[in-house]
Amino acid sequence: MNALSRPSLRPERPHAVIVGAGPGGLASAMLLAARGLRVTVLEKDRVVGGRSRTIEAEGGYRFDLGPTFFLYPRILSEIFAECGAVLEEEVELLRLDPQYRLTFEHAAGNVTLDATPDLERLEAEVAKLDPRDAAGVRPFMAENRRKLAAFRPVLERAFTRAADVMGADMLRALPLLRPGRSVDSDLRRHFRDPRTRLAFSFQSKYLGMSPFRCPSLFTILSFLEYEHGVFHPRGGCGAVATAMTRVAADLGVEFRFDTPVERVLFDGNRATGVEAGGRRIDADGVVMNADFAHAMPKLVPDAIRRQWSDRKIGKARYSCSTFMLYLGVEGRFPDLAHHTILLSEEYQRNIQEIERGTLPDTPSLYLHNPVATDCSMAPEGHSSLYLLVPVPNLTHGHEWSEADTARYRRLALDRLRALGVPDIESRIRFEKCVTPRDWRDEYAVGYGATFNLAHDLRQMLMFRPGNRFGDTRGLYLVGGGTHPGSGLPVIYEGARISAGLLLRDLGRAPVSTRI
Repeated sequence: MNALSRPSLRPERPHAVIVGAGPGGLASAMLLAARGLRVTVLEKDRVVGGRSRTIEAEGGYRFDLGPTFFLYPRILSEIFAECGAVLEEEVELLRLDPQYRLTFEHAAGNVTLDATPDLERLEAEVAKLDPRDAAGVRPFMAENRRKLAAFRPVLERAFTRAADVMGADMLRALPLLRPGRSVDSDLRRHFRDPRTRLAFSFQSKYLGMSPFRCPSLFTILSFLEYEHGVFHPRGGCGAVATAMTRVAADLGVEFRFDTPVERVLFDGNRATGVEAGGRRIDADGVVMNADFAHAMPKLVPDAIRRQWSDRKIGKARYSCSTFMLYLGVEGRFPDLAHHTILLSEEYQRNIQEIERGTLPDTPSLYLHNPVATDCSMAPEGHSSLYLLVPVPNLTHGHEWSEADTARYRRLALDRLRALGVPDIESRIRFEKCVTPRDWRDEYAVGYGATFNLAHDLRQMLMFRPGNRFGDTRGLYLVGGGTHPGSGLPVIYEGARISAGLLLRDLGRAPVSTRI
């Protein structure tokens, strides 16, 4: 037997296939490759990042597709460190102050609040709404600092069996979570004015939920912003995904673009690989980063999914959707903040309308003006404006129509006047619109629910699709549709949990998290 035909004495490295190059898929690829696995990422599009990609538009305009800011970099920094890299050397993160500007709409005159991490200045801003509420800022911060410390261990571990809900860490955290309260009702202990409460609770929209229904745990969202910062990655949030791809490739990860996966292959209930482009790709573990509600019914047979059957997925509760306008505009807007949120006087009614499947007539909206910080996002003397309007998802039986698009485009542009932006229609040089139907059909988001499964108490922790999925073996989930939930930092944490489970199941050293 010659040397070329001699069998290798070293066993072949385990192979992990990752479906989707979104944030969770990229983080999983980095961690698994750093632990010595052979990793292949299959991406249906030609770009990385999923909903966190950058849109490169004609004329030199750049837009974030989805997330427009970066929170709580600790988790991703630790993931980079696991891979021998330094996040801050790979991506320039610019901390914003003010973090955003809130405009409270009122017929008698709008009031603005510049949200700053400087607590003394923040107290002065809150006093513009109600002087009595300024005294609640520091107690709110102190309480949520304790809440995050208590609940962080729960967010950093898997829930693989019912008994996990009664773990010692969960029992310690429970008194601080107040599960019977909503975010808004919990904030009443600190703030009298409903506008102040809204300033510290509109962040529940990051989960696609109402602050009047969202569990009180999520008061930690606004705390995280003030305590740990709101960042703009230079070049947009897609720059983070590009850096993750670069580090993963250096670790030997193979990326295959324009490669949609048709199905996950099983031997009994064990995932053995995937079929993509009519070809079989064998794997020792499959990590699914595709949108849960969209992909699960297509990729995994219903008979294998007893806990999350097609019927249950169809009856689950989902976040709102969003109507998006990406506008390349001639001119700059020096009086606009980097992030501006217009909060309608009818905010609570707007939310109720969205939950019923009705389009609000006077919606709240969010405006991103990145050239306020980063001139690379548009040509000299131009702006790349991003407008987001919360709207119903597609579970209510109403298919978004061309008439809806025309109406909401006009409405969104008209609503900009409340932010001091004049009529800009004649100055628009590039325009792209994304509707709930586009989220579903073009971007493969189930029911157009851009923030995934709702985060109510019946769809959290053990009651959310598991990181090691259901009754299967060898199939793992990452992304907003699994534990811990939606939002970039939480998705990165979920990738650590899922990668750790996969490694442990293969007898490998896990990543640095609690599984």
